[in-house]
Amino acid sequence: MFKKIALGSAALIASTCMAFAETNLRLSDVLPEGNFMVENAKTFAAAVEEATDGDVKISVSAAGSLGFKGPDQLNAVRDGLVDMADINISQQVGSNALFGAEGVPFLVSSMEELKDYHAYLRPEFEALFEKYNQKLLYMVPSPAQYVYLKTKVETIEGFEGIAVRGADKNTVDIITAIGMDGIVMPWGELLPALASGRVEGVATSATSGVDGRFWEFLDYIYPTNHTWGSNAVTVNLDTWNAIPAEDRAAIEKVAADLEPGFWQVSRDSDLASIATMKENQMTLVPISDALKAEIIAQAQDVQAKYFARVPAAKPIAEAYLASKGSN
Repeated sequence: MFKKIALGSAALIASTCMAFAETNLRLSDVLPEGNFMVENAKTFAAAVEEATDGDVKISVSAAGSLGFKGPDQLNAVRDGLVDMADINISQQVGSNALFGAEGVPFLVSSMEELKDYHAYLRPEFEALFEKYNQKLLYMVPSPAQYVYLKTKVETIEGFEGIAVRGADKNTVDIITAIGMDGIVMPWGELLPALASGRVEGVATSATSGVDGRFWEFLDYIYPTNHTWGSNAVTVNLDTWNAIPAEDRAAIEKVAADLEPGFWQVSRDSDLASIATMKENQMTLVPISDALKAEIIAQAQDVQAKYFARVPAAKPIAEAYLASKGSN
C-alpha cells in the first residue's frame, strides 16, 4: 500500500513538474487571418512547439484581436502586456525614429538589395529592440510597394491633392512630396476611411491590397516601389530569459532556418496578390521612365530630411551604399 502511494506521489510530482516546464506564449498580430505574415507566424509557432518537444507553445492572435493597433505593438511587448508580437517596424518611429531607417525612399530598389542592407541594419535593430525589453527573432519584408487610386494618373500633376493613407511617417512624407495629401493611419482604421471617402487612395503592398479588398474602393495600381519595410517577430526579454537555455537555442535555430523561406513567401505573395487584384478588375498602370524620374527627384528632399532628423541612420545607409558600390 505504501509503495503504491509513493509511486502515485512520484507520478503526481513528475506531472506537476512537466506542467510547470511548459511555456505558453501569446503572439499579437494586427494583420488579418490569411495574410502571409500571419501564416508565417503560425508556421513558426508550430515549428517551435516541435523543436522544443512541446515545452514552448505559441498561440497567434490575428486581426488585432488582443486589442492592440500596429503602433502599439512595440510597447505592448516591452511592458509584458503580450509575450510576443509581429511588429511593423516602420510604425514604431514614434518611439524611436531609427525604426524608419529601412524606409528611406529609393535607397533600396529590390528585395535582393534589401537583404544586403539588412547586413548593416539588422544589428542596429536588434540593439534597438533590446532597449525596448525584447529580443528580435526574425524579420520578413513586405513585398514591393504600390499606390492605389480611384483615378488614372499619367503625370506627376495628376497626384495633386489626393488623400492617400500611409502606414508610417516615411511613406506619408514621400507621397506628400509627390503632391498627394498623405495621412498616417493604422490598418484597423483604413477600410472605414475608404468607405466614407475620408481617404481616396492607399500606399502599401499588394498583399495588403488583397487583405483590404481594395477593388471594392479603388481602380488603379501604380508600382511606385517607393520604399521598403519589414515586420519583426519579437519576444519580451523577461519572458525570453525565463525560458530554459536549450529551448531558447532551439527557438533561435527555428527562426534562422525559417526566415529565408519567409522572404520567398513574401516574393510569391506579391505576384499572387497582383494577379488577384487584376482578376477583380483593378488595372496595373505602368509608370513611365519620365514619371518615375520625377517621383524620385521629388523624394530626394525627403531622404535628406530624414538623415538630418535621424543622424544615426546615415552611417548605416552609407556603409550599405559603399558595399554596393564595391561589388
